Amino acid sequence: MTAYPNLLAPLDLGFTTLKNRVLMGSMHTGLEETKDWNRVAEFYAERARGDVALMVTGGIGPNLEGSVLPGAAMMTTEEDVANHSIVTDRVHEAGGKIAMQILHAGRYSYGPKCVAPSPVKSPISPFPPNELDENGIEKQIADIVNAAVLAQKAGYDGVEIMGSEGYFLNQFLVTHTNKREDRWGGSYENRMRLPLDVVRRTREAVGREFIIIYRLSMIDLVPNGSTHDEVVELAQKVEQAGATIINTGIGWHEARIPTIATSVPRAAFAWVTKKLMGKVSIPVITSNRINTPEVGEEVLATGCADMVSMARPMLADAHFVAKAAAGQADHIAPCIACNQACLDHTFGGKLTSCLVNPTACHETELVIGKAAQAKSVAIVGAGPAGLSTALAVAERGHSVTVFDRSDEIGGQLNMAKQVPGKEEFWGFVDWYRTMVADAGIKIELGREVTADDLTGYDEVIIATGVTPRDPEIPGQDRANVLSYIDVLRHKKPVGKTVAVIGAGGIGFDVSEYLLHEGKSPSEDLPLWMKEWGVSDPAEHRSGLAPEGPQPEAPAREVTLLQRKKQAHGKGLGKTTGWIHRATLKMKGVNFVGGVNYERIDDEGLHVSFGETRENPTVVAADTIVLCAGQVSDRSLADDLAEKGISCHVIGGADVAAELDAKRAINQGTRLAASL
Repeated sequence: MTAYPNLLAPLDLGFTTLKNRVLMGSMHTGLEETKDWNRVAEFYAERARGDVALMVTGGIGPNLEGSVLPGAAMMTTEEDVANHSIVTDRVHEAGGKIAMQILHAGRYSYGPKCVAPSPVKSPISPFPPNELDENGIEKQIADIVNAAVLAQKAGYDGVEIMGSEGYFLNQFLVTHTNKREDRWGGSYENRMRLPLDVVRRTREAVGREFIIIYRLSMIDLVPNGSTHDEVVELAQKVEQAGATIINTGIGWHEARIPTIATSVPRAAFAWVTKKLMGKVSIPVITSNRINTPEVGEEVLATGCADMVSMARPMLADAHFVAKAAAGQADHIAPCIACNQACLDHTFGGKLTSCLVNPTACHETELVIGKAAQAKSVAIVGAGPAGLSTALAVAERGHSVTVFDRSDEIGGQLNMAKQVPGKEEFWGFVDWYRTMVADAGIKIELGREVTADDLTGYDEVIIATGVTPRDPEIPGQDRANVLSYIDVLRHKKPVGKTVAVIGAGGIGFDVSEYLLHEGKSPSEDLPLWMKEWGVSDPAEHRSGLAPEGPQPEAPAREVTLLQRKKQAHGKGLGKTTGWIHRATLKMKGVNFVGGVNYERIDDEGLHVSFGETRENPTVVAADTIVLCAGQVSDRSLADDLAEKGISCHVIGGADVAAELDAKRAINQGTRLAASL
């Protein structure tokens, strides 16, 4: 008897059967662009070994003008077929199935040759698109069909035709981007013509026994997007045109509503997919922020979909499905939806990986294999750097002891998890606790170790993290001046007006924490929808509430200050920074930059501006919170060096740049692989 009867049930497609109801959704990893096809193959094969039913590749361009950027992977030639065959063969050997996503980016293509239904420039690309004529449209259709035929020849089990998230086919569907007056524009019947022709002609070209997934935008979240009735009509006609499965897309890339970040409630848009259930007879997949077997099971059990798509959770743990089936859900490395090593890397032109699992997309290069000789290893620090290192060291067969002065594991994660929108960090710490116990790692908490305590080990690893930087402001020793540790860890009381010194990641976290009281919107879907202005697309076109975002009143009045003149939060994540900035702006935070901190007294925080210290101003505040950066805690490492004991220094103890768990975990895991 399984705890996940719906999630693990097979799905009969008629000509083939999927082993369960889990799709690994498409992700742009950058692997195909490396042209190391063995590496690409191993990434997908490892997920196949983990028993995911069907995988979808990252977006593959059908031609140059439709590729997401110059140099992006395409499927246009026999050489492409040979390369992709390496991937499909490996996946099939591992017992899996895989579909290739055909992605025509349209006006989202990052190049001067981009094309679109109308010359309406995208806000996320500097290139105005070229308006297609009849011949140009025919070429795009033919090229997409050709890509599908070549994918079939390369051994793929199917293709996913990308028709959502504001890409090419989606651009024809809505008046937001389609201003045409010919047979490809105007009425909805005309605007549907292109995606329906693509599906119909693809089915004619590949035959009946080949999976065609159509990725349909269920809720556009942009002005002048589709209505719900239009979405249903398109879904029904896509089915008639020959699609095997309809997959859910949520929001356009230019939408100003978060859809997959950690602050978005789990399964936040499953209700949108549910509105389509019963209106088509082919299977429907739901997507976005489904990251545990329990959430997936609940979504299916309540009739929201026939199948669930999980993309980034398969980066965090390739064996997600196998562990769920084995009754080891607590062993699944959690996707915390941080975006730091996946989407941030993608939009930064870097190879994708995962903060939680640095081996993701590095399966052939970062191998945690058994060591030739077992060693005794001491690790000082039970934060993410120390714990990830300990797990990898133990996996290699070494004996590990972890020390920490705190009485709990998790380090800085225990502060991060207090912030509204970062509740996923609770599960991250719980997972560490489970895995450390399972690996037989010895943990000594509440232990302040000295250099003398570490003399008997073969290897010593220092992961002691960071301490707050002293901003040296006269008057900072006053009772109403707190550090971020006082606020987030010790829960010291904070007044109704607050000045937060430092606008990096910690300053933003503290501000969000102080602005909110009561239930977090991340755990209350109606509250979250109201905060961001999301509505039922059956009531309001595109799912945008006419009144716009309506956040709850802030719990406090916050002023966020920084020395730099640049925009606040400039150093935050590429794909999540805008969310944090928007959240604070919606709550009325006063952003002040380019300041000098002069002193703190009974009046408040005295500041001036610029090198000449002009415009002296007092920021009145009941409480002042110091978030002025960190410095590495290297004292133990220095003591070891004095005694001639060699050690490895990782994480914040090595580099105190923000609270960078991604770098710390990656650094520690790679160190473990080399011991």
